Amino acid sequence: MSSVKRPTLSPLLLTIPEVASTLKIGQTKVRKLIKAGNLPTVRIGRSVRVPAEGLRRWVEEQSR
Repeated sequence: MSSVKRPTLSPLLLTIPEVASTLKIGQTKVRKLIKAGNLPTVRIGRSVRVPAEGLRRWVEEQSR
């Protein structure tokens, strides 16, 4: 039996709970950051997602 290894893809878009968990802050704070326009978002219908790369850039900007 051959096992085919498939590349593991990192998620491109993160949910609000995933962003909160990643940043170790509450979901309410993430929603406030989004509403204030501080975090980049992608809307898919009614769903709000944060691009992983945009989150990385935002964290880098905050640490300057």
